[in-house]
Amino acid sequence: MSQSTPPLTVSSIVTTLRAAGCVFAEDEAELLLSTAPDPTELAAMVERRVAGLPLEHVLGWAEFHGMRIAVDPGVFVPRRRTEFLVSQAAALAPAGAVVVDLCCGSGALGVALASALPGAELHAVDVEPAAVRCARRNVEGLGTVYEGDLFAPLPVSLRGRVDVLLANVPYVPTDDVGLLPAEARIHEPRVALDGGGDGLDVMRRVAAEAPDWLAPGGSLFVETSERQAARARETVGAGGLTPRVVVSGELYATVVIGTRRP
Repeated sequence: MSQSTPPLTVSSIVTTLRAAGCVFAEDEAELLLSTAPDPTELAAMVERRVAGLPLEHVLGWAEFHGMRIAVDPGVFVPRRRTEFLVSQAAALAPAGAVVVDLCCGSGALGVALASALPGAELHAVDVEPAAVRCARRNVEGLGTVYEGDLFAPLPVSLRGRVDVLLANVPYVPTDDVGLLPAEARIHEPRVALDGGGDGLDVMRRVAAEAPDWLAPGGSLFVETSERQAARARETVGAGGLTPRVVVSGELYATVVIGTRRP
């Protein structure tokens, strides 16, 4: 008579995750237990996490700005620090704002902002087909997701009408991509991480075109690193916008805001 495998418990999962190097093993164990539909799937989820798959890809969702955002394997995982960018945009956006989310990934930024703005009109764009499929699930009922490079797939009718332009562009310098944690380096698309030689290549492209798409008084919001902040500010200003840098020490977040003059 064969013996069945004993069911996984919080304690046994924590021990397994700790052995695999998971720093927040207790929290992860609770999330896995609360998400798995049955013991068989729970065991499979623990196995995938131990193998190095990002927790959000194992769960199928990420918590962002108080919401659960679907995140499929191979799609960029929204970072908690980027909640600061969304909060800054929400503070400046008018009701009924026209919002564009470039490099949208899962669509987390646009969904969080549109959900906080009554009557918002949301348009999201990504070049990665997997990200577009994922974003369409999250954005459904709130707006439209387009597949393509930056502004290229957007309707021409949006030119000069965008109140909030969210652009969570890749900003890791090419030579630093190899230094990223394995979870990002192996399991997230390189196009969502690699920002070119100095990390600002995509930001330059966005900043150059942003004034044509923003409404008078509308703003561009981009995240960057603390060490890139000065150059990022110059980059946004070079595109013709009025730039400023805002920082959250708590979230270790740096955001450049570029506003089109009224």
